[in-house]
Amino acid sequence: MTDLFVDITLPNNVTYKQPIGLFINNEFVAAKSGEFISSINPATDEVITKVHAAGPEDVDLAVKYARGAFKAWKKFDGSDRRDLFLKLASLVERDYDLLAAIEANDAGKPYDNNAKFDVDETLEVIKYLAGWTDKIQGKTIPTTSKKFAYTIMEPIGVCGLITPFNYPLAMSAWKLAALAAGNCAIYKSSEYTPLSILYFVQLCKEAGFPPGVIQVLSGSGMVAGDALVKHLGVDKIAFTGSTFTARKIQANAAINLKPCTIEAGGKTPVLVFDDCDFEEAVAWSAVGIFSNMGQICTGSSRIYVQDTIYEKFLAALKEHVEKEYPQGMPFEDGVVVGPQVSKVQYEKILGYLKAGKEEGARVILGGDVPSRPDLQKGYFIQPTIFADVQPDFKIVQEEIFGPVVSIGVFKTEEEAIELANNTVYGLGASIFTKDITRATLMAQDLESGMVWINSNNDSDIKVPFGGVKLSGHGRELGQIGVEAFMAPKSVHVNLGNNLTKL
Repeated sequence: MTDLFVDITLPNNVTYKQPIGLFINNEFVAAKSGEFISSINPATDEVITKVHAAGPEDVDLAVKYARGAFKAWKKFDGSDRRDLFLKLASLVERDYDLLAAIEANDAGKPYDNNAKFDVDETLEVIKYLAGWTDKIQGKTIPTTSKKFAYTIMEPIGVCGLITPFNYPLAMSAWKLAALAAGNCAIYKSSEYTPLSILYFVQLCKEAGFPPGVIQVLSGSGMVAGDALVKHLGVDKIAFTGSTFTARKIQANAAINLKPCTIEAGGKTPVLVFDDCDFEEAVAWSAVGIFSNMGQICTGSSRIYVQDTIYEKFLAALKEHVEKEYPQGMPFEDGVVVGPQVSKVQYEKILGYLKAGKEEGARVILGGDVPSRPDLQKGYFIQPTIFADVQPDFKIVQEEIFGPVVSIGVFKTEEEAIELANNTVYGLGASIFTKDITRATLMAQDLESGMVWINSNNDSDIKVPFGGVKLSGHGRELGQIGVEAFMAPKSVHVNLGNNLTKL
């Protein structure tokens, strides 16, 4: 059907066929709702295309097919699932450049210095999960001489996977852990970035994933997302997004006692001591907030620097960002900083820039939109450095989710910990010091799910990822990330504990 695909010519002059339908039971179909959402190019504020938007009836249909597929999929041999994942990885490698270009166009990511990195991560996660598919094991548990007890790790069932706009492909890949564990998955993609996963799911079908095992619904969170979370046929929800939305999802899921993995907001503190490797601390601090246009859950939006090197650090960070983070159009050579993903985010960040100035923060760099005429139409925000911030400033307490960092000062280790923990969030934290004993002990006192010592925002797909406090609960990635989509079943075998034959 021609209305389920459109031809799109990308800014790099590559033309491809973009699916725009809902992907249900291995086919692209029109939404029963008859509704559409627009994919906007954030670099130009122009409509790329419109995609079908799912409603409750479409969610019902996807759940029906997922539940039907689960009966056979959960019994697939692990090695067969492994082969499907490896085939999918080979297809991602084949279409590497196109996937990166779609992501750059739809999400505004610089093609060479951002979008390609996301495809790299997508590829590595798929390969990593392939390795887990045939290594899921239960345990035998010693009890008494007359009982044999063991556990079986079983898939939960149908999982609703709600992905964010900041890493559409990579976050979708993280949540493929649901499939690796033997579940069926229904994705609800971000309404701001629907295109790359619609192309990606074609590759899943080509790889041989059976009908109903993986499905993709475009649509709004308030309609499609809400219906997915509340549906009685969905057994688990995994969500990545804002804390505001996470609270709604958690409340709706709780009605049916539905388990959730929640990865929500963050306000990562970076603590820079005067004995650190100074140049490394500057470089890591910058990459933690200015990569991906600051649209990072673990974005290091708060930096606290020891008083003895405070002004030196401010000057060095400003110089580093001016040199290493050029801003421009996503397909422009050498660009590192592109536009924000949506007009909503753009206007929100402008509001925070205004608030920071009004609160009295010193603007070291940026603080406005870029002056280049060709960037005026898109959602571009200058990389911004605020200094001399106080703990109660709005820009310090609230998640901005943009290329904006607030820098304060501390004198002692105790003060640094107090400043770092002065937030409702608890996703990541970072420490720069050559005193590894100090850093290791401080890591125990930081209220966060992850701590980086002498690096920043430096996650690894083999290591659990997640937070505490209002940053969510549960973990993705690593062995724990796969087991999060499984439930242990305990089996007790009576070996002679008789009630009638003594």
